[in-house]
Amino acid sequence: MQITFASYNIRKAVGLDRRRDPERILAILHEIDADVIALQEADRRFGRRMSVLPLDAIQQSGYRPVPLSMKPDSLGWHGNALLVRRDIDLVEAAPVPLPVLEPRGAIRADLRIEGRSVRVIGMHLDLSGLRRRHQVRSVLAHSADCASRMPTVLMGDMNEWAAKRGCFREFDSNWHVLAPGRSFPSRHPVAALDRIIVSNECEIVGTGVHRTALSAVGSDHLPVFATIALPKK
Repeated sequence: MQITFASYNIRKAVGLDRRRDPERILAILHEIDADVIALQEADRRFGRRMSVLPLDAIQQSGYRPVPLSMKPDSLGWHGNALLVRRDIDLVEAAPVPLPVLEPRGAIRADLRIEGRSVRVIGMHLDLSGLRRRHQVRSVLAHSADCASRMPTVLMGDMNEWAAKRGCFREFDSNWHVLAPGRSFPSRHPVAALDRIIVSNECEIVGTGVHRTALSAVGSDHLPVFATIALPKK
């Protein structure tokens, strides 16, 4: 079974043209056509932390958000959200505690897809290199402490400019750190800040950066994706 995972920092739906355009972001998500999508900066930062994407429009698009909202009008946890196709079963969901000074976060969802289990963690890591390493350790510890073990996909805006060093040193031989490609800044990408990391039970089918006319202006990041084959039951 092949499942496509995608990660996208939507910058509160504000594009390079400085317009907040939720419909454009939804169109880009439709282009990507992934089964599970991790979003970063999906909520407004202050006040009611309202979702920048209309919740009813998400439902109409064939996805449903994993319910981890901080407030009734929010989409995610500190701006992190997970969208899953409506035919995917949600078993459990929880925020992942991170050591932070600024509002950052991570979220976990345990899913069942045609009878197969997979754990997904979406995250947006700190600008500080030392704190990023501490945050990755927290994510790994959280996953290891879960009652059940299953193939796991971690993804998000890692804010890590190093190709293999920095916070990526925290991943041992049980993990594959994928580099789908340069995703930031979106108009002329020079850095692979957006990453997908998978546990070694997963077979990697392919990875890439989703670059189209819409995604080149929809945010300052480009979406990244990876297609994974889950192990047999």
